[in-house]
This record gives sequence, structure tokens and C-alpha cells, in this order.
Amino acid sequence: MRKTILVTGGAGFIGSALIRYLINNTENTVVNFDKLTYAGNLESLASVNDSTRYHFVHGDICDRSFVAATFEKFQPDYIMHLAAESHVDRSIDGPGEFIQTNIVGTYELLEAARRYYVSLSDDKKSTFKFHHISTDEVYGDLGETGLFTEKTAYEPSSPYSASKAASDHLVRAWHRTYNFPVVLTNCSNNYGPFHFPEKLIPLVILNALYAKQLPVYGDGSQVRDWLYVEDHARALYTVVTRGEVGETYNIGGFNEKKNIDVVKTICNHLNDLITEKPVGLTDFNDLITYVADRPGHDVRYAIDANKINKELGWYPEETFESGILKTIQWYLDNQDWCKNVKDGSYQGERLGQQG
Repeated sequence: MRKTILVTGGAGFIGSALIRYLINNTENTVVNFDKLTYAGNLESLASVNDSTRYHFVHGDICDRSFVAATFEKFQPDYIMHLAAESHVDRSIDGPGEFIQTNIVGTYELLEAARRYYVSLSDDKKSTFKFHHISTDEVYGDLGETGLFTEKTAYEPSSPYSASKAASDHLVRAWHRTYNFPVVLTNCSNNYGPFHFPEKLIPLVILNALYAKQLPVYGDGSQVRDWLYVEDHARALYTVVTRGEVGETYNIGGFNEKKNIDVVKTICNHLNDLITEKPVGLTDFNDLITYVADRPGHDVRYAIDANKINKELGWYPEETFESGILKTIQWYLDNQDWCKNVKDGSYQGERLGQQG
């Protein structure tokens, strides 16, 4: 049955991938509710902008009355909450915005959504869901072995992950206290097209194209599980439509990689793809520069995604090898998008150096 899905933060990296998936692969109506901060980019949604099933609302989740009016106007069946400040380094430099958006904003959104839910007919209540999208960083630092499961205790290390952990707890509390129908997901590191260039993979690609240094924190031995963003979008839709109310589902790509290996993989692909390199450069690996590690940097994250695999039948389609090549080629083919992003507030500088 056709639904109306309201996506907060739909102009962001994951949110825009989700909206493109929803418009291109389902018959649902999609409402993109986004504040358009530095990381929000409507150019990422140009391919669906003309769809009669797509609507954009410029708004702030902290503005409860405006959120409530938006719910009243569009009558969503599902709310998929991705709006968040999301960069660890920025949270070190300025944690206040993370507290305001990720904690206070989630609270305001929950209250508006709860009051909207109470007003619904019994039929509509029976299928309504509030889907909270979170991160594996709430679990903190993983040892050399083992995986994060849905039962792993929270031990956030950064202001960013602490704010996301708090928002997760609020969502679960609203389910337990008010019987509000929620589902939660915690994902591993996303990558893919339209990624804002302050994150590792797009930063390395774009810096390399201009023969800039490729900064690697510490010795680069930090391990992350990499999830192609389009696989994540499919997983999110699977959870909101088929997930059990009150449950949490971890989403991972089964692609554990050291940061230094990710950087070297990108450099080697660029060596093959770019025949005319910047003047004076013969190998992109020569741009790798080891820099001081970020404060409180977690060494390893890794997701156990068996629950969503077994209970909901979702599996990633991309390996890291296939996904990273698609990602690099997309950046090479979309230099105008990249230039427009870099003309804004972020110019590729190092963030998060405060101790």
C-alpha cells in the first residue's frame, strides 16, 4: 500500500540516498524536512526534484510547532529521522550544536510525532512508525576481536557519539513510557556518491585530484566497517516497512578495513584511472601524510548484522571493492557538484584538533 514517508535530514548524505531510493524504487510519497545546514545539499536530489511524489519543506526539527504543522499538512505514515550533526571532528570543535540538534531536536520531534500519533485513526495508528537512524559509534571502542550487536552496552567516546546515544535513549524511552511505535537502526561507516568532503573517503579523493596532502590520523590502523550508502538506503526501507516495533537493527557492510588501507586503495585506483596526474606527481600514494590523531579516537568498529539478515532478509549488494570503485568514478564524473560543495563553508581544512 502506498505510504507517505517524512524524512528528516533528507538533503544530507544518507537522507538524500534514501529519498532517491524511495522515489525511484517505490510508489510512496516522500516529504523531505531539512534545515539545510552546511552538509545539506539539494543538488543531491536533482534527479527526483520533478517527481510529483516528492516534496521539500525547509524547517528545523527544534521548531516543534512548525514540525507539527508539517505533520498535519502531509499526514505521514512513517517518520524516518536522519537529521543530525554527524561529524566527530566538528563535535570536538563545537559540541553545542550537536547537543541542540541531536538531543533537543530529537526530543522536540518525538513530542510533535507523539501528539500527531495520538490524533490518528485506529487504522492509521496500526501501521505508523517512527524510525530513528543512528550510528555504531554509540557503542564506543571495540577490541581487536568481536562485533557490536544490538545488545552491546553504550560507551560513546566523542561529543557526537554521546549526543547520538542520548537520542537513542530518548526514542526508546518514548516507546516504553508512551507506547509510541518506534524502530531503531545503528549503522556502520557509510560511503558513496554525494558524500560531503569532510569525511575520509571523499576528502582523500578530492584532495588527491588537487595534489593536496592526504591526512591519515595516527598510524592509520583504525578499523571501520564500510557500508555503501545505497545498500544502507535499502536497509532503512526494509526496517521501516517490515521491522518489529520496539526493536533495534544493526546495519553493516561486512567490510572491515584499516583506514590506511582505504586510503591506499583509493590512491591505487586513482593511479589506474588518471593518466595525466598533477604536475610533479607520479603516484598518489606519495601524498599520504600521517598527522596527530584526533582526541578520543576509537580504534575499531565492527557491526554484527545477523539480526537484519536473518529476520528481515536484507544483505548488502556491494563489496568494498565494487563500492569504492563506483564511488571514485562518481567523484571523477561529478566535479561540478564537488566544486559547488567546496565553495561553501568547508575548504578541506583539518577539523577536530582541540584537546
